[in-house]
Amino acid sequence: MAEVLSNVDLPEAIFGIQPNVPVMHQVVTAQLAAARSGTHSTKSRSEVSGGGAKPWRQKGTGRARQGSSRAPHWTGGGVAHGPKPRSYRQRTPKKMVWLALRSALSDRAASGMVTVVEDWGFAAPKTKDAIAALKSIGVADGERVLVVLARDDDNARKSFRNLAGTVDWVDVEELNTYDVLVSDRVIFTSATLGALSARGGGNRE
Repeated sequence: MAEVLSNVDLPEAIFGIQPNVPVMHQVVTAQLAAARSGTHSTKSRSEVSGGGAKPWRQKGTGRARQGSSRAPHWTGGGVAHGPKPRSYRQRTPKKMVWLALRSALSDRAASGMVTVVEDWGFAAPKTKDAIAALKSIGVADGERVLVVLARDDDNARKSFRNLAGTVDWVDVEELNTYDVLVSDRVIFTSATLGALSARGGGNRE
């Protein structure tokens, strides 16, 4: 069963910096924007069917002149300046993404909401064992938890997946600012903490 490691020193460069709120906001905004499909589309006046003939002659009817029944102000007409398929992706430099993640983790660590366990130790995938493990390390009812896993933690991944809504999991390589900020507590294993520290070993200050 999982056991909290009480003598683990969290890397100061990752869990002990002053959170940069503007950078976190910008990175999360970019992440949510990138998740948009951007497939919305409307038809312009040149794309709707019909309207090839002039509705009535130019002069002499007493009505306003019209060139097409598919102009935007006509029922069934095209949409003026309507949305077209587009990408919402924003450019976020790697250093900015890394700073935002460190800021989010530092905020959680400052609140005592970062936990490290040796390993989950699940012999087989079992939701009951996952619930017991979380209770054994002091996770409170209603607390939203983010479990950071290694790619080979298949038993843990399958054990936690039925707890969606209160427990989310993410591979350590894909740990991101948004997932950290929407979670109350972040739980690492010794292996994933080491992998995160190695990820920050490059010159990203």
